[in-house]
Amino acid sequence: MFNLFKKGSQEPALNFSGIGVDMHSHVIPGIDDGAQNMGHSIALIHAFMDMGFRKIITTPHIMADYYRNTPEIITHGLNELRKTLINQNISFEVEAAAEYYLDETFETKLDKGNMLTLNGEFLLFEISFVNYPHNLTDMIKKIQDKGYKPILAHPERYPYLFESVERYHSIKETGCYFQLNTISLTGHYGKNSKKIAEELIDHQMIDFIGSDMHHVNHAIALKKSLNLPYVHKLLTDYQLQNILL
Repeated sequence: MFNLFKKGSQEPALNFSGIGVDMHSHVIPGIDDGAQNMGHSIALIHAFMDMGFRKIITTPHIMADYYRNTPEIITHGLNELRKTLINQNISFEVEAAAEYYLDETFETKLDKGNMLTLNGEFLLFEISFVNYPHNLTDMIKKIQDKGYKPILAHPERYPYLFESVERYHSIKETGCYFQLNTISLTGHYGKNSKKIAEELIDHQMIDFIGSDMHHVNHAIALKKSLNLPYVHKLLTDYQLQNILL
């Protein structure tokens, strides 16, 4: 179950040991569209280990309409996952934060506090794939006013930003960090996302990379990405901040 990669296939020249930490995944079982049971979770963790990661900060969705997770639900799931790792003698560090959706309840959550952050300071959020959120700048500022550093998840996947790299610059100028889905560089999300991902790297706009791993196919794509020139660049000649987490 746990050997996701075929023996005898071409091994990539690199792995992810240089950054060490994956900071975007959906590995806690049964609480969002990621791993659906503990067996799936353990398989994904073995995949992370095989690719050189020493730690993950898994980030379940928090969305008003679909995944009404709370810090308590996520913490409980994390504890169950950790117990299973111990019981199976798997030595691997797992922490949890969240991937917040910028919906009508997000500001209320910020006001209440108790946000699930990465390393106690970074707040990972995503926005609509369909419509540009006209309150984006205001929400970024509010995140900062609450003492957090905002990270926009997978900016290369929002079609309405594709027209010009200047749209990305305007977001970056607010002080927002960018997290690239590494498998975007394989074309997993389409050729347009791949092209934008490469442009963002060329413009030195990426701060973090993440697997956004939900299932085995993502794990396979992530391993394949290690053969790509742009991933080689990210891992050898780029100032990624994953190493700080």
